[in-house]
Amino acid sequence: MQKIAAGNWKMNGISTSLSEISLLAQRHSTSDVEILICPPVTLLGNACSLPGSVAIGAQNCHISRSGAYTGEISAQMIAELGAKYVIIGHSERRSNNGETDYIVQKKMMSAQQEGLTPIVCIGETLRQRQNSQTLSAIKTQLDGSLSSEAAKSPIVIAYEPVWAIGTGHVPSMSEIAQVHEFCRKQLKRRFGDLAVNIPLLYGGSVKGSNAAEIFALQNVNGALVGGASLKAEDFSQIILALEDA
Repeated sequence: MQKIAAGNWKMNGISTSLSEISLLAQRHSTSDVEILICPPVTLLGNACSLPGSVAIGAQNCHISRSGAYTGEISAQMIAELGAKYVIIGHSERRSNNGETDYIVQKKMMSAQQEGLTPIVCIGETLRQRQNSQTLSAIKTQLDGSLSSEAAKSPIVIAYEPVWAIGTGHVPSMSEIAQVHEFCRKQLKRRFGDLAVNIPLLYGGSVKGSNAAEIFALQNVNGALVGGASLKAEDFSQIILALEDA
């Protein structure tokens, strides 16, 4: 199983920030971890042109390949730049932009058609967690966000409890393990043996101080990291923990 350390810069970073990617590439030139940075779209082309082994991804794509969609970017455009991944269905887009499971699935399909690896995000809200609806919410999102052919091309699933993103709050290790085990079982139920090759990432206030404990859990194959990925020094600690896992 490929271990993945993915950094989502969100709406952060200007041209000088690209030096952080170069520094990561230098520090981890022989890593067995797939190191991935998803910068804002303004930096995507230049990031893809950087030398080194750090993979580059986008933070979103449109359902369609082209058309009258002002301000949008298609998977074809992302792939042409040289990116390898695209984040799909992040909770911030689900809540702020009204993205449904149906829309997420269509974006996932568009990404795979262009040879990109989609990182499909799922996760429960605080209310769902408090009402013991975590697993039912996860099942609904997995079923609705993945097409019947999803596992036939590379794909990554990222579990990010919405209430833990950027808050400093992290579920207990047993709670993380429970959801990741549930995800693996659901993927196997739907996709059979192909599910074994689908990496499961954890996201939600991951940092150097808790990364090793998280990566020691079964079915956790890496992380989708927000703020801690903006600086190479901080992200490197997480990468090192994943290398040792």
